[in-house]
Amino acid sequence: MENIAVIQYGLGPIGAGCARVLCERQGRGDGILPSVQLVGAVDVDPAKVGRDAGEVIGLGKSLALPVCASLKEALSRGDGILPSHSQAVAAVHSTGSSLRAVLPQLEECMRAGLNVVSTCEELAYPAAQHPELPPHLDSLAKASGVTILGTGINPGYAMDALALFLSGACQRVESVSIRRVVDASRRRLPLQKKIGAGLSGQEFDALVSAGKVRHVGLIESVALLAAGLGWSLDRIDETISPVLADRELRSEYLTVAPGQAAGVRQIARGFIGDREVINLDLCMALWVETPGDFIHLRGEQDVELAVKGIHGDLATAAVVANALPRVVEAAPGLLTMKDIAIPACRSHGR
Repeated sequence: MENIAVIQYGLGPIGAGCARVLCERQGRGDGILPSVQLVGAVDVDPAKVGRDAGEVIGLGKSLALPVCASLKEALSRGDGILPSHSQAVAAVHSTGSSLRAVLPQLEECMRAGLNVVSTCEELAYPAAQHPELPPHLDSLAKASGVTILGTGINPGYAMDALALFLSGACQRVESVSIRRVVDASRRRLPLQKKIGAGLSGQEFDALVSAGKVRHVGLIESVALLAAGLGWSLDRIDETISPVLADRELRSEYLTVAPGQAAGVRQIARGFIGDREVINLDLCMALWVETPGDFIHLRGEQDVELAVKGIHGDLATAAVVANALPRVVEAAPGLLTMKDIAIPACRSHGR
C-alpha cells in the first residue's frame, strides 16, 4: 500500500486532531509504510466552510484545501493541486457519539465507496446498545466493498483492546478489572463540562438523568471485552456519580468550589449469572491524583499492567491514524478492535 487518500469528516476538536496526525503522515510512504494524503475536509459549521483546512485544524500552514459543507461536494471537487478527490479510499469520521444520530453520515460514506474509521463511541461495539444495527452496517459495508470501524482511546483501546492484547499471555482469564483515572484539569472546556465540573450535586444529578453528563462508550467497552474473551454476558450495569471537590479547584476555564462536582466517576460491570466478571471504573476529574490506566486480569495467574501518559485527545487521534491502514487492508464489513490486526505506530522515526 503506497498511499491512502482520506477525507476528514468533521472538524471539531477530535476531528481536527485526527486531521493533524494524518497530515503528519503525508508523503512518508516508502513501499512498507503507507503515506496518507488528506484530499478532503467536511464540516457543516458555516464558520469553517470555505476556509483552508490547514487553518481550521490549526496546522500552521495552508493545505490549499477548502473545507466543504458536504461529503458530496468534497468528493466532486478537484483543484489540480492535490490528487483527484475521486481517488479517496477512506473517511475519518468524527462528528458525534450517538450511533443513531450519525448513522446517515456513515451510510453516506460507505455508499460512496469509502472505508470508514469513526470516533463515534457507540460504533466501537454497536451491538451493545443497538443490536439491530450491526447486520445493517455489515451488509451495507460488504455491498459497498468497504470496511467500517469505530475506535478511539476510550472506547477502542485503553479499557478494552489493551486488556484483550494483554490476555494473550494468559492461559485462563476469570475476570477483568480496569481503572482509568484522567486528570481533566488541562483538557478542553467541552470535556470539562461533559464530566460535570463546577456543578452542584443537584445540577449534576439532573444532567446525568438528561444524558448530558457522562462518558459515552463504557458499556461498549464491557461488551467488546466480553466478546473478545468469548464470554456471553447476562447483563451490564452502569452507575454514574460525582467526584466532589474537597477544596477550591481551578482550571483555565472553571473554578470549582468545595462540595461541587470536580468530575465524574462512572463504573460499568458485566455479569455472567450473578458473578461479576468485568469491572470498568472510569474517573475523570480536575486535579486527580495518580492518573493512569490500571488493568488487572485474574485467572490461573494474576496479570497487572499500569500505564502512564495516555492523553485522551492525542491518543484518540493516534489510534485512529494507526488503525486506518489496517481498516483499508481488511476484508469488507463491520469490524471492531478485536477483529483487526494490532494497530501499531506505522510512521517513520524522527
